[in-house]
Amino acid sequence: MADHIQYSDQKRRCSWANPKNPRYIQYHDEEWGVPVHDDQVLFEMLILESFQAGLSWECVLNKKEAFRRAFDGFDLETVCGYDGNKMEALRQDAGIIRNRLKIKAAVNNARIFREIVAEYGSFDNYLWGYTEGKVVYENDRVSSPLSDAISRDLIKRGMKFVGTTIIYAYLQAVGVIYSHEEGCYLCRQQE
Repeated sequence: MADHIQYSDQKRRCSWANPKNPRYIQYHDEEWGVPVHDDQVLFEMLILESFQAGLSWECVLNKKEAFRRAFDGFDLETVCGYDGNKMEALRQDAGIIRNRLKIKAAVNNARIFREIVAEYGSFDNYLWGYTEGKVVYENDRVSSPLSDAISRDLIKRGMKFVGTTIIYAYLQAVGVIYSHEEGCYLCRQQE
């Protein structure tokens, strides 16, 4: 069992949930691990997870609203249309992570995301098709055969910053993989 911190509300949470960051606690309690089927949210989370590469999720989460503003609410068509001037403007935006390669990858990945939507009818169909719509229950991992397969396919399609560890974190975030730790008040076994 993971070492759990006692929170002011007396609930035990996953060991990674920073008790000093209300935004992080809210994310843990209300978003992380909840199955997502909305392509808009799946797109936003894929872009945000790709910015996490080499950083902590807490760092990205703290900038989430700035990312939403900078990336036009993560409107897929708008992001697909970004040109060099817009990418340079993003590089100058102090509210977000200004990594040139990650910004370029976000635009590239948006275009590939759109191609997947065209092929499968929705990104939801593509992503959840890997598990036939079922949630996978596991924890204490950073990758799996599932994240390996999805990562491999996305890379083959041309996406960047979608290695198996990033994809595993993404799958946890959007509820394809349910990973609340034993002892966390949200932990439940396979349904």
